[in-house]
Amino acid sequence: MSVLDNVTMLGEAGTSRVADGVSAKLRLGKDRELITGMAHSLYAEASARGNLYMANAIVTAPVIWTTEAGTGGPLLWNGSTTKKASILAVGWGISVVSTVAAAIGLTGGSGQPAAPTTATAIDSSANLLIGGAASACTPYRVGTTVANQFFLPLGSVSTGALTVTIGDMNWVRLDGLITVPPSCFVSVAASATATTLVANFGIIWEELDVG
Repeated sequence: MSVLDNVTMLGEAGTSRVADGVSAKLRLGKDRELITGMAHSLYAEASARGNLYMANAIVTAPVIWTTEAGTGGPLLWNGSTTKKASILAVGWGISVVSTVAAAIGLTGGSGQPAAPTTATAIDSSANLLIGGAASACTPYRVGTTVANQFFLPLGSVSTGALTVTIGDMNWVRLDGLITVPPSCFVSVAASATATTLVANFGIIWEELDVG
């Protein structure tokens, strides 16, 4: 018996609504396709379980990603042994424009068993379950890391005046594209040192059990 035949036995087209706790057949389309729907919005369950976190860093002149000194931010370091961070989104808003055009993106690397040196405190961070426990990973505004191993461009900053620069919040969903295991880090960085730029950078991540 094929998988499709099994699905047909367990489901029926146009299955009606049922009450909580009542078993029913799976809902099928007219061509025996399985029909599903989200019970909640995309991140609602992870947030309600206290597994989502955010950090905000106010950074002046973010450095080129190949420079390990002063990388950030936020610079997220995973110093835990039991959790891995799944990066969900990055955003930024500009308050002072750059005199150097640059791409803004993420860098990161492995082999960071100890906290970054010359690190400065994050401007704000929180569990997105308000009042929830602190994260296993540690966010910093900036810090000095071991070698940065990649750069993923996500957007850009121009040299235009603030009055002509697009003022919308830049928001990029990554939906778990990047995973940060123990003794690894990820950070906002630039393709060139964005001289004079001042921006609020934000990062959102989910913490998952290692395994």
